[in-house]
Amino acid sequence: MSDEPERPDPDALLRAQAPARARLKIFFGASPGVGKTYAMLESARRQKAEGSDVVVGVVETHGRAETQALVAGLDVLPRRRVAYRGIDLDELDVDAAIARKPELILVDELAHSNAPGVRHPKRWQDVMDLLDAGIDVYTTLNVQHVESLVDAVDQITGVRVRETVPDAVLERADEIELIDLPPDELLERLAEGKVYVPDQARRAIENYFRRGNLMALRELALRRTAERVDADVQAYRREQRIRALWPTRERLLVCIGPSPASEKLVRAARRLAEGMHAPWYAVHVDVTGAPPLSADDRDRVEAHIALAESLGGEALRITGATVAAAVLAFARERNVTRIVAGKPTHSRWRDRIRGSLLDALIRGSGDIEIHVIAPSEEPAPRAAAEPPPTQWGGYIRGTAAVTVATTIGALAGGRLDLPDDVMLYLFAIMLAALGGRGPGLAAAALSVAAYDFFFIPPRYTLVVSDIRHLMTFAVMFTVGTALGSLVARLRHAEAASLQRERRTAALLAFTADSAAARDVADVAAAVVAHVEDALAAPTVVLAPVADGTLSALAGLQPLAENEMAVARWAHEHGRPAGRGTDTLPAARLLAVPLGADAGVACVQIERARRRIDLEGRRLIEAIARQAGVAIARLRLAGEAREAALRVQAEELRSSLLSTVSHDLRTPLAIITGTASELRDRTVGADRESLDTIVDETRRLTKILENLLAITRVESGADVKREWVPVEEIVGAALARTESVLAGRDVAIHVDAELGVEVDPVLTEQLLLNLLENAAKHTPAATPIEIRALRDGVGVAIEVSDRGPGLPPGPPEQVFAKFFRGPDTRTAGAGLGLAVCRGIAVAHGGRIEALRRDGGGATFRVWLPGGDAPRGEAPPEAA
Repeated sequence: MSDEPERPDPDALLRAQAPARARLKIFFGASPGVGKTYAMLESARRQKAEGSDVVVGVVETHGRAETQALVAGLDVLPRRRVAYRGIDLDELDVDAAIARKPELILVDELAHSNAPGVRHPKRWQDVMDLLDAGIDVYTTLNVQHVESLVDAVDQITGVRVRETVPDAVLERADEIELIDLPPDELLERLAEGKVYVPDQARRAIENYFRRGNLMALRELALRRTAERVDADVQAYRREQRIRALWPTRERLLVCIGPSPASEKLVRAARRLAEGMHAPWYAVHVDVTGAPPLSADDRDRVEAHIALAESLGGEALRITGATVAAAVLAFARERNVTRIVAGKPTHSRWRDRIRGSLLDALIRGSGDIEIHVIAPSEEPAPRAAAEPPPTQWGGYIRGTAAVTVATTIGALAGGRLDLPDDVMLYLFAIMLAALGGRGPGLAAAALSVAAYDFFFIPPRYTLVVSDIRHLMTFAVMFTVGTALGSLVARLRHAEAASLQRERRTAALLAFTADSAAARDVADVAAAVVAHVEDALAAPTVVLAPVADGTLSALAGLQPLAENEMAVARWAHEHGRPAGRGTDTLPAARLLAVPLGADAGVACVQIERARRRIDLEGRRLIEAIARQAGVAIARLRLAGEAREAALRVQAEELRSSLLSTVSHDLRTPLAIITGTASELRDRTVGADRESLDTIVDETRRLTKILENLLAITRVESGADVKREWVPVEEIVGAALARTESVLAGRDVAIHVDAELGVEVDPVLTEQLLLNLLENAAKHTPAATPIEIRALRDGVGVAIEVSDRGPGLPPGPPEQVFAKFFRGPDTRTAGAGLGLAVCRGIAVAHGGRIEALRRDGGGATFRVWLPGGDAPRGEAPPEAA
């Protein structure tokens, strides 16, 4: 290794100079009941004993005496009381905590959802506010609430967790402490009632807390914690500039090059990494100053990189003076424990002349293990390289410089000594070397010949009488070679830097244009303009239309049918396809999706005016991702505007309905009473007219009742709940619809012990509307069935009929306000089912319309009341 001082990492220097921030510590567990809250309180008490100002923001003791004992003696911040649907809820008072500003605050249950009306909908957002205010936070979290692990937890337990915490919050944490408890001990705690009350504990053991579930969740928690510890170790190594290998975890690196055998190396590295459950890297080294690779070799390198990425590795292209030095430096930076390289099959003479990559890796690896895979060719980047174009200008300038130096020396005559002539030629060699290695070597050869011919005795011959002049000739050749190589490396680095700068500028310019876009067409036009400007390749952006097909949104280049097939595949699967990918690689274009249903950018690779390499394709993908974000932003902004307009219209309509219904209620009551009284006194033809008046006023009264009901539930008025037998609600609704249901067979299947916790008046109105709806839209004398049954923690009430069934289209459309089916002939305003949905939602329930087998429809209402459901996610516990 070199003894030269290592260049400091700029990022590490910036982190060292960054101001101190508030610390977040997460007590992390596999499941409720492992002791997270207890551990958090113990740690907080130790901090208090050391003199820290500690405050309890939120701690859920769940009635456990030992947890309550730890809270005693700590300052407790009063919680904020929030009224929600008739219930008072206690939440963290963030404003009071910031005003109090302790050194440390305890906030239990990070994934908790706050009640409506507080600052943020989620507690983790409250915690971020506390951290921004400079307050250290201790909090608790279970593995099932980590956003990226929700799907895995669902597959393991069968429970879809709704309360989640973004992974970015865990990454923000300064410390994560795993609170671990073996599954058998946790089950024992559950059985002893130390986590939940006995009935709840029994249901938890039967469902969520099965031993297999707990073992799998424990593994998830351990792995997630190990990943965080590994990231902390790597950060510490970077900050302390530690280059020595720390084999805390296996990491593999495979060297790849243009050789076809690199494909075998990549697959072998993948198998090794899979067997060791280790991350792995595939690295290709661009040697500074080396001749460029041929087009075929570049394609193979990019194919090997794409293969490594598809197999789950991290593929990188790095730059270095030599392959071995660059690979070893990268390996030490990433704490790689094993390097995979190919076994050389060429002759030993090549190694003696050019040096052996494998020998250099072994000699410089130190504690890093080297795995040699056979058979393979050495992955040197210079293999099969195409010769660079001859720079005749450099040779001409070098020849002219040597000629000038010779002329000056000849004209000076005896006034210049031989060392002075040597300096003139060295200066000429330096000027020539600016053109590269070839011109430098040519100038060195000409200088040696001219110096020997014109100035070394005997003059005007190439004979060297003094052997000491041979050293001078060697110095001239060495200077020419060294300067030429150095200039070539500098030019290579400059070209790479300019290329990165151009592409970064292109991405920045596109980001600015997409941010200023007013619609999707503007974003598509920006994609076309910037891709064509950066890569000189014809580009078309396709967007989905109403019938599901793709239509050109920007770009003038037409696409053939086979090219459209590539674009459709990329759009449907959400992955790039075409040239340079593993899907339809023979296509003439590269199709990159812009995002979910946002469209596809199609770049004509074969028609580009300059070659598009791997970095160019990555630029295309980066622009496509930014375009997807911009399109999603425009869509969300449009949806927000539409939602705001709908809210305003709904508020206006609700206000109008409320006013009209209240103003008409009294006159209708007077009309109904007066008409009924006149009808009772009248006989003959006039009585029929009065009957019509009474019936129509009653129909209007029902419409007004529905209007009043929907206005009440949508205004957020508190629902007065009480425990009511379902049988009683059904009986009251049937009594009010006796005349409507006359002549029908009504089958009732209701358990006398079933009950719901609801507003009886509203719930009776809900059932009344369902029965009237069934009577209106079914033929006379057809049967109606009412059924009530237990369903999880509530009761499901079903009203079924044998009528024509639901209208065409999605079933939920029938619950829209003022919706009436296309073939509806009965009178009405289309509000009855909308009222039903509003009442159900106001009670925390739901309603759905189902098409019934054999014809007819079933309206199913779920309302709270009953035993806890099986398979429900358990409440949080320490």
